[in-house]
Formats: sequence, structure tokens, C-alpha cells
Amino acid sequence: MTGSHLTLWYDRPATDWETEALPIGNGALGAMVFGGIGLEQIQFNEKTLWTGGPGSRQGYDFGNWTSPRPDAISEVRETLDREGRMAPEEVAARLGQPKSGFGAYQTFGDLWLDLPADTSDDYRRELSLREAVARVAYTSGGVRHTREYFAGHPGNVIVGRISADRPGTVEFTLRVSSPHDDKRISVADGRLTMRGALADNGMLFEAQVQVVVEGGTRTDGAGRVTVTGADSAVLVLSAGTGYAPVYPAYRGEDPHDAVTAAVDKAVAQGYDALRRAHQDDYTRLFDRVELDLRQEAPDVPTDRLRAAYTGGDSAADRALEALYFAYGRYLLIASSRAGSLPANLQGVWNDSTAPAWSGDYHVNINLQMNYWPADVTNLAETARPYDEYVQAMMAPGRRTAREMFAAEGWVVHNETNPFGFTGVHDWATAFWFPEAAAWVTQDLYDRYRFSGDAGYLRETAYPVMKGAAEFWLDTLHADPRDGTLVVSPSYSPEHGDFSAGASMSQQIVWDLLTNVAEAAAVLDVDAEFRARVLEVLERLDPGLRIGSWGQLQEWKADWDEADDTHRHVSHLFGLHPGRQIAAGSPEGEAAKVTLAARGDGGTGWSKAWKINFWARLLDGDHAHTVLGELLKHSTLDNLWDTHPPFQIDGNFGAVAGMAEMLVQSHHGVIHMLPALPSAWRTGAVRGLRARGDVTVDVSWRDGAAEKVTLRAGRTGEVTVRTAGPVRGEQGEVAVRRSGDTVSWDAEAGKVYTIG
Repeated sequence: MTGSHLTLWYDRPATDWETEALPIGNGALGAMVFGGIGLEQIQFNEKTLWTGGPGSRQGYDFGNWTSPRPDAISEVRETLDREGRMAPEEVAARLGQPKSGFGAYQTFGDLWLDLPADTSDDYRRELSLREAVARVAYTSGGVRHTREYFAGHPGNVIVGRISADRPGTVEFTLRVSSPHDDKRISVADGRLTMRGALADNGMLFEAQVQVVVEGGTRTDGAGRVTVTGADSAVLVLSAGTGYAPVYPAYRGEDPHDAVTAAVDKAVAQGYDALRRAHQDDYTRLFDRVELDLRQEAPDVPTDRLRAAYTGGDSAADRALEALYFAYGRYLLIASSRAGSLPANLQGVWNDSTAPAWSGDYHVNINLQMNYWPADVTNLAETARPYDEYVQAMMAPGRRTAREMFAAEGWVVHNETNPFGFTGVHDWATAFWFPEAAAWVTQDLYDRYRFSGDAGYLRETAYPVMKGAAEFWLDTLHADPRDGTLVVSPSYSPEHGDFSAGASMSQQIVWDLLTNVAEAAAVLDVDAEFRARVLEVLERLDPGLRIGSWGQLQEWKADWDEADDTHRHVSHLFGLHPGRQIAAGSPEGEAAKVTLAARGDGGTGWSKAWKINFWARLLDGDHAHTVLGELLKHSTLDNLWDTHPPFQIDGNFGAVAGMAEMLVQSHHGVIHMLPALPSAWRTGAVRGLRARGDVTVDVSWRDGAAEKVTLRAGRTGEVTVRTAGPVRGEQGEVAVRRSGDTVSWDAEAGKVYTIG
């Protein structure tokens, strides 16, 4: 076990799941490794194990109103037209209803290894980001004991290997536990099987773990397998449920056969082959990007590295930042792969039957933030579960649009689950957000802008965008004060009163309609629909107003208070992730005023969003200041983000913000080092992605780019902000200059350099 600037390591076992244990995952399966000496704990999850949904004992209504309210929304609109505002509690009383059968993400269980050692020397617990392998090593009684674990996407298994440097000294007893009473555990031929059906909804679940020994003996017992006198042993675990992502039943086949086949196949391959397959699969993704901040990692455990972090310009501070960037990409690979649900509020990891916020999918920013790094940090494949999840929301969302709004298209509100919950609940400040469907489609359109793949746009992105747009074409409301089209009722998330035309609501709808009109033009389809969208855009209130103290207003009326430090800065959506506000514009300057007033504090995800805001405003030093605040005050010892409690979106949002500091392309121009902080004076990054299917490498010294390499993935125009000449493989390229940008017709597969 060797040190590395891309390794999290510790000199003691974990005793706390949230702050200390180390995560491994393959998208569907996740595990947390504690690294105990006399007792090892491996808590594990399978992402589809949920209570609630169809069959729930509570009953399930998809969040749709259970009694007719034909005039409820129009009555709220009329009140807003007349009064201008309504208290959230009043609106919730009219439009909300208690949750029924929403459910919660569930822990699957824990593997326990009872080990003979109770004291140790030279202890080390680590997570290698280069390998996606967690390890534990220590010396006891003169014997060096080593355990390593990985979650392989090929084969859908979690694998562990227990070994020692003296033959015949591997001994342990393996057992499994689960908080679910509705289970049974059996043992046969070295295989532990845990099987049951959740009491709440009858969902079948099963996990199997096979013990394979080299040397020594393996003995089955009551609910346990014991290994004695072995040279090494391998554990192979897989798990599954009876869930299927198909509306309206959300049930598939009994998981037994699939789990049995996965474990059997993995055991037949053997440990070395499983390790190679995992390594090949993982590094194909992880190795695409590398960030060099001239970091020098001191030889101290990661918890002490984080505790010593100052946010300054030391090589040790740079080491933590570079490690954190790599860790975010690791976490995305580990929690979102093809064949799984998307990353939820905790990725794939959860040790509770009642996790915070149900461990669900909040779609008023959190799910979207999870995928902000996917394209820019060259991990587009990890977004496939997100795309499929959004597509799967259309069917239940059409019913909600029809029954609640009498509208075409589809809708989802601020939180949902794996069972098509697209309606409402009754938490007054967090129940109403029909703009969510528009927002979740933005990620798909941006994925097209990165790839330029018209087939993806036609088959995947455009249908969900069009459906979301149809909803707004039917539901926008004419403001009697000025005739503009507004969202009504609208609510700026978790802040203030309900109103008509809150800035975030308007900006999201503007973004959707702009995107869908562009997409229809690219695909040359739906001419009449596109014309209607453009007509509505002309009448739409854009949600951009500069208020009395120079701020960007959060509401259509100037209600903002200069001493308000609320963690949500939702009305800057048009700056990021939108593209409605440009740095240097009057609205961009007003966004600066708003951000300065709100301050650099907040929860983990809030700070992560602020990093992106300041990067888009081209203020790298302020973006870095907020990154420092996140690392100092909203990051746990295992480098997980904390809301509190643990919430993974802050990890992903911060990594996206760091990438935005280095490369931006949202306005169609590739801008290298747009928000480079002075603390990152010299460095390099390899493999970031720009819109237009361009891969970007940049090295810089003393704050200025030394060399830029652009690899074109497809033929077409590339526009870059630069004053330097552009060279192709055959020499200097003829370019078209316009101000501080140059454009040229790039060829697919060709490499171009600047500097």
C-alpha cells in the first residue's frame, strides 16, 4: 500500500458511517468500508431498495390530488393578481396534500467479519482513486494482514479479498445483518443468502455473498461462514430487488435468478480476472481527466490534511483541492452507471431505513447538481441513468399535468422517488415547483450541446423538452399589470411568499423555451410548434430586473432586502446553470451585488452553487474563496459534503465549479482559464470537455496560458477566446477573427494547439 496524491488514507479504523467510512460503488451497488481490526463492518446498498410506491400499506397516489379541485389553482392565481402575494401556508392549504406512500431509500444490510486480531501496528486504511479500491492493512502478532474491496460495474458485484503475508493465518467468521425484520438468512456451501420482502410494499430483495478460500478450511454455520488456516479468501456479493422502472406498477422479476447468476459468474472468473475487469472499466473513465495544481501532499492522513487546510496558496492546500476534484469524479462514477437509477441525495450510500429527506430525488436543484460535472469533466456515460430517469417521469408526469392543471405535456414538482411521484405534498415551503420538469430537461439539451449528437437530441432530449414546453404553453398566465406571461403561482425555493412571476420561475421557463426552439430548428421538425414557442418567448417576462439597491431581484416586485443571507440564490439560475445572464452585462453586475449581499456561507450544496456563480462571473478568486469555505466548513473527514447531514450534491457541484474556473463554453465560445484564481498560479488540466465536442488540455504559468490543445470530436466551426495563432497538424490554421475570439472550421479527429 503506497501513498499518492489521489488517495484518501487514515491511520485508524472508521467508527462513524457518515464522517469516516470510505465509499465504493458501481452505480447500482454501494458499500461503506470501516476497516476494523477485530471486527470489520461493510455496510451495503442496492439503489432500488425502497419502501413506498404501488403496493405501499399507506396507499399511493403519485402525489396527485385524491379529491377534485377544479378551481383551486385559478383561485390562487386570482388572489395573487389581486393581492400580489400569499403566505406559503395558505397556498399549501389550498394546493397541497399529505404524502401517502412516498417511501424512502433503504439500507440493505451489513457484512461483518469477526477477526482474531484485537491490537495492531502500522495501521492504514485507504481509498485509491486511481484504482477505485479500498484497502485496510495492519500488523498483528508479527503478521501483516491486508484486505481490499472494490465494486465492479462489470458483473455487478462487490468483491473483497482477505490475505496475509504468512500462509495459513487468514481466519474470520462472516455474518450478515439487516434492520429489515421481513427477511431470512440461509447458508449453503460457503454462500450466505439474505432474502425477504419489505413489509411496507412487498418489494422482494435478495443478497448473496460467496466465500472462496485458498488453503485452510471453510465451514458453514447457523447464519455464518467460518474460515480457518487459509492463505487468502475472497468475498463476492451481489444484490437485487423486484423493482423495475416501468409505470405504473414499478415491479419486475424476482431478483433471485439474477443475483445467483451474478455471484456464480464472478466466482467462476476468479479474483484476478474480476480485478482486471474492474480496473479496465473504471480507468477508461477516470483517467480521461487530470488536474495538476502543483500540489504536494504531505505525509499525513486525509482527515489531518483537511483540518490543516487554510484556503491559501500552499502546496498542501492545493493537494486537498486536487484530491477533492478527483474524488468528486470518483463518486460520480461510483454512484451512477448504466443499468442503475441515477445518483440520489446520497449517491448510492445510505445506512438508514429513514434517511434525511428520504434519500430521494429533489428536482429543485439537487438531482441536477449531481450531474453538473458529467459532461465538462468527461464522464458523459455516467449521465445515462439520469436521462432514462427523466424519460421515465413523462408518463406519470402527463397524468399530473392533466389532472392538476388540465394541461398537455408533463410536469414534476420539487421532489420525487423511483415510483413516478410527480405531484405534490404539503410542506409549505417545499411542495410547489412545477418548473422542475423544465429544469431537468436542461441537462439533456446541454448534453447534446457538448456532444453535437443529433441522434441523441432527436431520440432522447427533444421529446422530454417538447413535453415540458407543452405544459408551459398551456399554463403560463397573463399578468394583468403589464400583460407579460408569467408563472403563477410561483415560489422562489424555500424563501419568502408565493407570487406571480418569481425570477427563478421565469428564467427556467425562458431557458426551456429557448432550448426547445433551438432543438426544433436543429432537427428541422415541428415548425408550427416552434413558431408558437417563439411567439410565447416574445411575451414571456424574462425574470431579469435590477432592483433599488443594484441587486438582481428575486421576485417581480422589489422585495429583496440587502441584509438577507438566505442560502438559496435561486434567482441567479440565468447565470448558472442557465446562459441568460452574461458576465459584464448589467444583469451580471447585478448578480454580483446579490451574491455579495448573500455572503459566502450556506449549506454545502449552496456553497457549491456559489462557486459556479462566481466562476461564471469570471471572478476566480471569489470562486476559490467559496471553495475554501466549503472545504473548511462543509466537508467531512472522508471528504463527503455535508448539508448537514451528508448530501452528495455539494461534492458534485463543487467539482463542476472547479471545472468552470478552468474552461467555459456555455455561450458558444471556448474560454480557457476564464476564472483562474491567483492561488492556482501555475498548473495544468487535461481532458476537460467544451460544448461542440471539443476536448481541452491547458497548461499555464504565472496565471497565463502557456499551451492549449483542442481535440475536435466532429467536423464544424470552433470558436475560441484567444489572441494567439492556432496551429493544426499541418501548420498554422486560417482563422476568422472577431474581437477577442477566433473561429475556424475544425475537422473531426484533428488536434489544434494555441501557444
